[in-house]
Amino acid sequence: MNVLPPEERLSLLRFVCSFAWADLRVNEAERHFVHGLVRRMRLNETDAELVEGWLKHPPNPEEVDPLLIPAEHRAIFLETALGVMASDGQISPSETETYNLLAELLRGEEEDEGETEQIEIDA
Repeated sequence: MNVLPPEERLSLLRFVCSFAWADLRVNEAERHFVHGLVRRMRLNETDAELVEGWLKHPPNPEEVDPLLIPAEHRAIFLETALGVMASDGQISPSETETYNLLAELLRGEEEDEGETEQIEIDA
């Protein structure tokens, strides 16, 4: 995570928080996962407060544009988004749909770089 420049760290956390909201609520396990990321990324107090705000209210959709994710960071974004969704031990259908949409958008941007794996849930 610390390979990301500071502005990309906040972008990643904005995405992670939006994924935590995919099922319309942020549970304690997801909150704990995000707080762990904030600690590992060593965010300053101002940035940590921004992230805490995104846990209380989802980030604005226009602030979460997957097409702005640099190609070299897309795998980190997808892996971390999947991590927050799985942090509570289950991935809801709405979380799966949100993840697969992001993966599809990123795949469209990097067609020549291979496929991005989609996830499936057991019904």
